[in-house]
Amino acid sequence: MKAPRTDEAGLRSDAARNRARIVETARELFRARGIDVPMSTIARHADVGVATLFRRFPTRDALVTEVFTEQIARCQALLDEAVDDPDPWRGFRRLLEFTCTEQLDDRGFTEAFLALFADEVDYRKRRRDVETAFGKLVRRAQEAGRLRPDFAPGDLVMILLANGGLRNAPPEHAKDLSRRFVAYLLQTFGTEDAAEREPLPPAGPLGLHHAQGQGTAS
Repeated sequence: MKAPRTDEAGLRSDAARNRARIVETARELFRARGIDVPMSTIARHADVGVATLFRRFPTRDALVTEVFTEQIARCQALLDEAVDDPDPWRGFRRLLEFTCTEQLDDRGFTEAFLALFADEVDYRKRRRDVETAFGKLVRRAQEAGRLRPDFAPGDLVMILLANGGLRNAPPEHAKDLSRRFVAYLLQTFGTEDAAEREPLPPAGPLGLHHAQGQGTAS
């Protein structure tokens, strides 16, 4: 009897397809709903059994790590580029703008990046590397006199939590609101005089009535 055909990962072809489908399904569900989507829901949407899902990914942490490894690497590469920028304030600005835009595009990524959930050694190491690099960027921008001295690296969490609230805005306005919000923040964090500040992006058309009920939005 012939042995089952295997791919480079040593999995049978059908098992490899199941694994890829699970990862892609989880990515879409995490993106739309966050990382707390039940594993049974992921299995159902991927058209596989729950037992099959857990054979490939014994824990939620393992699945989340697999889904977001590429994005974490991309974020880390952008951070490294910001740290190496000869102008640390420019690097700081670009990083903050990118991170807040990415947050609105992908809810799950931000939750994964912030949550203290991962047992995977490589994931924890990546996050420590990101935190160390961001702290270095903050110090360089402060030493250059461009970033206010009382800004703390941990303020990034506060920024992301606040910016994440803009997901409750009407979808057609969320990104414009985020750009204006980030511009406000950068003016607050920077040390330039008011006359040197760049103009804010245009204000959105929303009125106070749009905020009704948003406090309970999920």
